[in-house]
Amino acid sequence: MAKNLVIVESPAKAKTIEGYLGKDYVVKSSYGHVRDLAKKGLAIDLEASFAPQYEVSPDKKQVVAELKKLAKAADTIWLATDEDREGEAISWHLYETLELQKKDTKRITFNEITKTAVTRAIENPRQINQELVDAQQARRVLDRIVGFELSPVLWKKVRPSLSAGRVQSVAVRLIVEREREIEQFNSEGFYRVQGQFMSENGVLNAELNQQIPDKQTALDLLNDAKNAKFSVEDVQQKPATKYPAAPFTTSTLQQEASLKLGFSVSKTMSVAQRLYEAGYITYMRTDSVNLSQTALDAAKTAITSLYGEQYSKPTKYNTKSAGAQEAHEAIRPTDFTRSSISAERDEQRLYELIWKRGIASQMTPAQLERTTIKINGLSSSYYFQAKGEVLIFDGFLKVYLASNVDDELDENEATEGLLPKVSVGSVLELQNSTATERFSRPPSRYVEASLVKKLEELGIGRPSTYAPTISTIQKRNYVEKQEREGSLRTYAQLLLDQTGIQEIAKTETTGKEKNKLSPTDIGIVVTDFLVAHFEQILDYQFTAKVEASFDEIANGKLNWTDMLQSFYGPFHSNVENTLTHSERATGERELGTDPKSGRKIIARIGRFGPMIQIGDEQSDGLKPQFASLQANQSINSITLEEALKLFELPKVLGEHANEVVKVNIGRFGPYVQIGKRFCSIPKEEDPMSISLERAIELDALKQEEAAKALIKTFDENPDVQLLNGRYGAYLKIGKDNFKLPKDCEPETLTLAACLEIAANQPTKSAKKRPFRKK
Repeated sequence: MAKNLVIVESPAKAKTIEGYLGKDYVVKSSYGHVRDLAKKGLAIDLEASFAPQYEVSPDKKQVVAELKKLAKAADTIWLATDEDREGEAISWHLYETLELQKKDTKRITFNEITKTAVTRAIENPRQINQELVDAQQARRVLDRIVGFELSPVLWKKVRPSLSAGRVQSVAVRLIVEREREIEQFNSEGFYRVQGQFMSENGVLNAELNQQIPDKQTALDLLNDAKNAKFSVEDVQQKPATKYPAAPFTTSTLQQEASLKLGFSVSKTMSVAQRLYEAGYITYMRTDSVNLSQTALDAAKTAITSLYGEQYSKPTKYNTKSAGAQEAHEAIRPTDFTRSSISAERDEQRLYELIWKRGIASQMTPAQLERTTIKINGLSSSYYFQAKGEVLIFDGFLKVYLASNVDDELDENEATEGLLPKVSVGSVLELQNSTATERFSRPPSRYVEASLVKKLEELGIGRPSTYAPTISTIQKRNYVEKQEREGSLRTYAQLLLDQTGIQEIAKTETTGKEKNKLSPTDIGIVVTDFLVAHFEQILDYQFTAKVEASFDEIANGKLNWTDMLQSFYGPFHSNVENTLTHSERATGERELGTDPKSGRKIIARIGRFGPMIQIGDEQSDGLKPQFASLQANQSINSITLEEALKLFELPKVLGEHANEVVKVNIGRFGPYVQIGKRFCSIPKEEDPMSISLERAIELDALKQEEAAKALIKTFDENPDVQLLNGRYGAYLKIGKDNFKLPKDCEPETLTLAACLEIAANQPTKSAKKRPFRKK
């Protein structure tokens, strides 16, 4: 048995490290956390200084048993989990759960999985940092308390099965507030005037120095330009310097991978995790832009070798974030001489992005010459100007240029490029000029990357929490990624050329979006309720202050239980007061009256989601009618006309094979019903416009799929079926599904064998009634 046991979080990390250590070391994985707060109840003793009640996860009992056995046989146990708070907590939980002895246990960390880094860590072990552990415990306990006490308030006051979280609710609030800004935005038109001039040395494209407010002013200006004599009034040439961006932090990597590679935040972290565990990059959860001296020297050597000494400029960057840990490094390659790797395509692309950003950060700034030409000739105070730039020395641009998540591309905007040589007094001839109608734009909806940037700016969350937060708010249906086709918009363009001035009507698509984050109806209602009754929890500054408190705990400046105590008292009182005194929140919005009955029509959140209601039993004594909204509809924007159409369902389309064909919307969306058979209508199709022929086609496709899935049935008990599913063959009895034993051939199973398999497996319905053989 090996004298040394090294424990890490993941099998991939274990495999890489094992290759660096000798036969005296065995490296094993804990597969993440081995224990957590007990799932049942709050699992926190509020009366005993918030003592957490931990339990080993059921799926980790075997892992713990194996690690205990190996630990007893080893002379020294090395806890080599990640260097952040989460990693420190995993080591502490391992220490407690495995019942390790302090004298036999050593804590080691490294921010890159290379032989040099691992060897150096073994030579410089330390003890578990309890302050880092306490900071992680404080976050975990606080988040459990908030979720455990807030969620039941939402169940009672909004809708069952909802949840709230300290950071997730604030993230949803950002998206809700941005949506309201967009809804309240009034777009205003203006005109952008551009001119094309001919000089002695070529064409000069210029733009008017300011926007024109309306069409008449634009016409007046073009009439003025028609007879004007244009010349160059001024030429300014100024040197300019463009600097490289700092190496990646977690948030900037997430933003850049989104913009350049189209990765979601969670995909970026998943791919980066694999690169780190394979030894290609440094640790990927960091808010530091610092590079070690070793890394600076390695980058300088690589740059000098690849591009020449004139491209190298070693630079140390300072982190702006107050809570950043400068002892950690930015995300960088472990080997700057390796510009690409042999791996899966996503891993190659992300690695190359990290390599380019890291190398570019240590390269010389780019040198440019910027030219601005002022053109006079108009009788008003307006004038044309042309801007251009020339790259004198490319510097870091030879490798990489950072994107900006806030940039909005506009194909009508002039781009800066090379300009023909002109001098002051040069006469210019106007070839043509256009005045194009443009429109002011509302703020953009967040994409995942821009939401991460906003959270970081506000001090909400940390590198380890951005991806889980964004995933959670989508999984819980508070936020969704919508694809908007946009709508056609007509705009005017006035063209002045040799023939005179003409007006041209043009069209463009506006409002087209993809992967933008929008709040759902339930997300809006929950946010409004929480802002109204839990203002502090939803306050951006308060949430940032809590994050700062975690940093203070990690730095030994604040006791974690004192921090929790100061939070819990006011919070708990707020919960009790809201449960007692607040009204139910439904997001109710009155649309008008039903033309047939004269009853009030409202849009609101119901037990199963957004819906339309006709009438109110309390006011008119009659039972109300209900209709579910379609997937692309919202209680905040649906019109009375659209709402009334929903009550045309269920709609009878006709008959097929002597069975009535209907279309309807149910709890899980729109569907076609033929007799007792049901099939879903695809999301992209409007149930109101489904024809009889299309309904029959959808039913036939569903039956065809069902026939392919069917392996075997039994005449003596039709409820028992053997089917092919997404993950292989399975047994279905009534509404219950059962796994088949390994190496089982479903075609050979008898009815008795199927019932025996079912009798030995628990079912959802078995909790309500005993399983009976037929």
